[in-house]
Amino acid sequence: MTPRGVEARTAVSPISIVVCSVFFLTGCAVGPDYHPPELVLAPLKGVPAQLSDTRPLPPLEQWWAGFQDPELNRIITRALAENLDLKASLDRVDAARSVARASGAKLLPAMGAGAAALGERQSTESPIGGLGSALIPGFDRNAQLYDVGLEASWEIDVSGGLRRGAEAARDEAEVAEAGQLGVRVSVVADAADAYFQIRGLQARLQVAQKQVETDQRLVDLVSLQKTNGLASEREIAEAEALLAHAQGTIPLLQSALTAQMNRLDVLMGAQPGMYAAELSQSGIIPALPRLSTEAADLLHRRPDILAAERRLAAANAKIGIAIAEYYPKLSLSGLLGFEAMDPVRLFQDHTFQPVGTGGLRWRLFDFGRVEAQVDNAKAAEREALMRYHQTVLSACEDEENAGSDLVQLEIHGQAVEREVASLTRARDDSQEAYKAGLIPLTDVIAADRLLLVAEDDQPRTRADVARAAVRLYRALGGGW
Repeated sequence: MTPRGVEARTAVSPISIVVCSVFFLTGCAVGPDYHPPELVLAPLKGVPAQLSDTRPLPPLEQWWAGFQDPELNRIITRALAENLDLKASLDRVDAARSVARASGAKLLPAMGAGAAALGERQSTESPIGGLGSALIPGFDRNAQLYDVGLEASWEIDVSGGLRRGAEAARDEAEVAEAGQLGVRVSVVADAADAYFQIRGLQARLQVAQKQVETDQRLVDLVSLQKTNGLASEREIAEAEALLAHAQGTIPLLQSALTAQMNRLDVLMGAQPGMYAAELSQSGIIPALPRLSTEAADLLHRRPDILAAERRLAAANAKIGIAIAEYYPKLSLSGLLGFEAMDPVRLFQDHTFQPVGTGGLRWRLFDFGRVEAQVDNAKAAEREALMRYHQTVLSACEDEENAGSDLVQLEIHGQAVEREVASLTRARDDSQEAYKAGLIPLTDVIAADRLLLVAEDDQPRTRADVARAAVRLYRALGGGW
């Protein structure tokens, strides 16, 4: 009996090699075969039909095209080409794929070539040198040895552990690929979100500037009324305070706009400020495209769900890797070479020196280490399954929340549109009434403040609606 961990090397006959090879080629890998979990999701609420338009539905991989905004298309195209996080994720995929290739290569024989030249001068005090000097007249203490050969080795995957290892490596490479898709989805969504915020802030700046002009006219009107003895200093101060409040909103909006411009530049792989001039001109916030949400889309498109499922597959394969330690390891190695003391005679028939060996290693007794490894792998697989189910539930939550936000913001936006129209009429009527001396200035100021809030809320809500649509597409895994 050979102790555990010690290799027994014996000569292997050709018949034994054939038998082992047939067993290897026809045998099954140990451990459970992977079967993807079956999930049936209830229909998602999605977006009501009354919020959808009649434009063609864009594919999820290019959902931003549905907004029909050339500037948005250009920004996302640049972000996909230049974003540094996305480039780094591609490098991670390449690294994972190389690991998978290396794991697959372990199933195949390894071959190498070598050559060596040895020069030695024997000591007369050494056993060989002493005997040679004493027994051989004219003993030459100088010796040379030349060696050239090809060597090959192969670990035969008797139990399928190497195959399970290659399988796990491929699954983990696919996890990296899903992670790269997740980065792509995030880059697209973040770029669109920044763009819509920029358009919303630009529209709010226009509202604020328009309000400043309106409030300046009010100050001029009150000053004229005072000249005619129809207004007091208090009314002038109130009108000037209203003007100052409108002017004070502009720096805050401008700061927020600059921050989103810088964010967009970084998303496009550029130094902040690089492309700001391209968006200096205000643009409209595009209308929403028609939306469609299906529960099945989540399982096939969400990168985090795809990654969780591949992690589960890798965990399943690692059970087989652990179980394979119960079985013997069989390896073959061989050497075809020439060895001579004179390089002139190196490649002659009598210097040919083939060598073949076979090795067997079997863990016969290890105090339960393999069993513990198998239990650990099974526990990890159960954990991966629970994480997969949790990822699916979280994805459903994201989609439902994003769909609800979109619906409610759309309803809010419609109410704001009606509010602005009504308050505009009320403000204009109050100014006319003040000119006629029918109402005090406080009524005009109150109407003006209400209109300012509503007009500022109008573009902000439009931007929020567009951003909610982006979140919905992101929740569905759109963008790849």
